[in-house]
Amino acid sequence: MSPQYTVHATPEARDAGAVDLAVASLPASFGPAEAGSAADGSAAAGSAADVAVLPGQPGWTAEAARAIDGGARGIVVVNPAPESVSDLLEAAETNGSAVVLDQRWASNPAVPGAEDAVRAMAGRAAVLDSVATAPAGTGSGELLADHLAAVVRLTGHLENLRVVASGAHGYTVSGRLANGAPAALQGVLSSARPAGVSISMLTDDGGVSVTLPDPLAAWPATVKATGPQGELLLPTLYESAHRATWRRLKEHLDAGTSPSDLHRFAALTASLSALS
Repeated sequence: MSPQYTVHATPEARDAGAVDLAVASLPASFGPAEAGSAADGSAAAGSAADVAVLPGQPGWTAEAARAIDGGARGIVVVNPAPESVSDLLEAAETNGSAVVLDQRWASNPAVPGAEDAVRAMAGRAAVLDSVATAPAGTGSGELLADHLAAVVRLTGHLENLRVVASGAHGYTVSGRLANGAPAALQGVLSSARPAGVSISMLTDDGGVSVTLPDPLAAWPATVKATGPQGELLLPTLYESAHRATWRRLKEHLDAGTSPSDLHRFAALTASLSALS
């Protein structure tokens, strides 16, 4: 029987990542750490826990490294802000700790299947269009980071990224796929439509469309691949991005393997830095 890992989450991470709900839904895998640690909810307070959960506000990489030094075998970071992960990556590799990133859309359980579908057709792509929506008041930079993380997870690195327009209500960013096809990312800051991201890649004879909801509940993503054979709807997965992140962490902890999250995030941060 696989072990149950103890968890300590800061109050901010608990709220942002629906940690209590995710952990409760996996009772054989995770459980709360013993009470009685520091009252400020810092990562050091949860140093005795197997897993530390942190909010991805600026400075999260240093906080995660301190948690690893304190003995954490696993780290979950909720909605990480772009910053260098080189020191954290070194700490994780030295200590054999697993660091997973709970990202708004890129962590959706439908993404691996969508990635396979997109990359199978990417060589024949003619254009890629994507629209991300977040409530009014969300930071434009925050939305773009979440948006780009989802897109590049499916397509791979985008070339020639540049901001075409940016304002209080959103942004437009252009780029190119690996085969030279144009890509457009549009961000909309509005409470008039549901939060989420849609990604559509067209080819000469079909394409792939992906719709990823916010991880507030287990609303399913939609992934459709279209070709000469007709339209194929990939399996519908009723699981939130939060819960999928915790399942993935469990797999790495049990196997003693290292997630690729930090390597992918380093590439994402480099792309965002080029846009600044």
